[in-house]
Amino acid sequence: MGYRHVDSGALYRAATAARVRLGGDVEEWTEESVLDAARIVTLAPTETGFTPLLDGAPAESEMRGEDVTSRVSVVARMPGVRDWVNSLVRKSREDFDVVVDGRDIGTVVFPDADVKVFLNAAPGERARRRLVERLHRAPTDDEIAEETGKIVLRDEMDSAQSAPSPDAIVIDTTHLDQDEQIRQIVELVRNR
Repeated sequence: MGYRHVDSGALYRAATAARVRLGGDVEEWTEESVLDAARIVTLAPTETGFTPLLDGAPAESEMRGEDVTSRVSVVARMPGVRDWVNSLVRKSREDFDVVVDGRDIGTVVFPDADVKVFLNAAPGERARRRLVERLHRAPTDDEIAEETGKIVLRDEMDSAQSAPSPDAIVIDTTHLDQDEQIRQIVELVRNR
């Protein structure tokens, strides 16, 4: 449909990765130190979306690694960092039609969006999908159980940003493959 994808969560991960590079215990991180570290983060357009760059280079594996994953919820709760991410996301819409995913996109970032979709899935299925993406193989039951626990904990920590907008269409994707999810969303957009 010509839209570019913006993953707001990747920006939180990029800011976290930038701060991890500076070292120090996460309990000592301040909003100011994260924002200072995030000066090396830029959002570069690609053919189908945007890629966060650290010092001008892609850092996807670093951003998806455990050092970032275990700290990103702390960073995402910092109001100044949320404002920084939201401003970058809003700026992406200045030159492109965008599809944005993130926890508070329909309520805070683009409350006037024409179409708002809130995707949901059971924690165990989200864990399985995340592990397949990270490991490039089918995860074991033990790996899924461990990852599910992490997801549930993160959901609890991020609950303030996880509520759907009252006018969002909620789609439970637990039993839907990606093609079916896309089909349903495209149909919603075309019907609007």
